[in-house]
Amino acid sequence: MATKIFKQNTKVLFCSLLLLGLLAVSSSTLATEVPAPGPRELIRAAMEHWRGVTSYSEMTMTIHRSDWERSFSMQAWTEGDKLSLVRVTEPKRDAGNGTLVKDQSMWTFSPKINRILKVPSSMMNQSWMGSDFSNKDISKSTDIIDQYDHRLLKSEDLGDHVVYTIESIPHEEAAVVWGKEIVSIRDDFILLRQEFWDQDDILVKEMEATEITIMDDRTIASRMRMYKLETPDEWTEMIVDDIDFDIELDANLFTLSNLRNPRQ
Repeated sequence: MATKIFKQNTKVLFCSLLLLGLLAVSSSTLATEVPAPGPRELIRAAMEHWRGVTSYSEMTMTIHRSDWERSFSMQAWTEGDKLSLVRVTEPKRDAGNGTLVKDQSMWTFSPKINRILKVPSSMMNQSWMGSDFSNKDISKSTDIIDQYDHRLLKSEDLGDHVVYTIESIPHEEAAVVWGKEIVSIRDDFILLRQEFWDQDDILVKEMEATEITIMDDRTIASRMRMYKLETPDEWTEMIVDDIDFDIELDANLFTLSNLRNPRQ
């Protein structure tokens, strides 16, 4: 009788161990079936997360210098990664100034001279409206995705999130100004930091997300500061006051005609 009970217990123990082993193998298999995104995919996801399919936002940009400070209120619209429109609404003397990005081209409009000017590719890295953001920063160009090679430098826990640090080096033939860029992206696709290094491997400027907020049911970097390393006390801050994602936009929104004569 004792022998029979012992055999039954042994059989139960064996089955239990076998079940635990199968569960462990199953869990391991599931884990390997969902790998962490690659560095290129992380950058693309961060850009898509910021834009959505379409978006409309109201923002405040403050340019801070040692002896003066100016703020602008702006409206911005985006559709995909090829179309964007930014228009200044305040102060009154700057109201109506606009920037249109369509595919790889950029235009600006100034009501004072009532002229639309096309921005040449050679000026895409120049200052936008006297700020620390460049024309390319405002256009949110996808060059970094297509014309750079990406390498994951590290991943680390930060509170409840994992933060990925990625080094992006341009292809030899790429027509870009930077020698490399280093970005830090949270696992929910928030761009926390972006560093811009020149061809001599010197860090020139940085952009940091200083505030993260939920807007329109999406977690976004709602306050971003850009500054140059040689003048850290001078900076430009972009604050998202309100934003709506995945909305219907007018078919004629991203046109030169609308840039000059706003209908939305």
